[in-house]
Amino acid sequence: QVQLVESGGGLVQPGGSLRLSCTGSGRSFRAYAMGWSRQAPGKEREFVAAITWSGDKDYYTDSVKGRFNISRDDANTLSLQMNSLKPEDSAVYYCSAGSNTLRVRIGEADYWGKGTLVTVSS
Repeated sequence: QVQLVESGGGLVQPGGSLRLSCTGSGRSFRAYAMGWSRQAPGKEREFVAAITWSGDKDYYTDSVKGRFNISRDDANTLSLQMNSLKPEDSAVYYCSAGSNTLRVRIGEADYWGKGTLVTVSS
């Protein structure tokens, strides 16, 4: 069993930056691919970014490429650095863990956090 807890959400102005964190616990946490997804009001949840268990490869949805960066440390923390934020980035952001990055990317992760709200507004 893996437990995931997100933090770092909040209100930020357009063009600003925010760093989300996801702390994982439970055995075999390091063996999972990890990722971030988001869901805006009235919209379906969408994939944002994913990273392999080893951290050697990452993936991004087109709308955040060049602005967001996913990373994980040697312990139990997954991060999402978000720069040049836009109002359309506003959503609840969810951390997830799955057996591989494909499952994370298509929304079939094995574990999910409860989410953290990001609001981009002036």
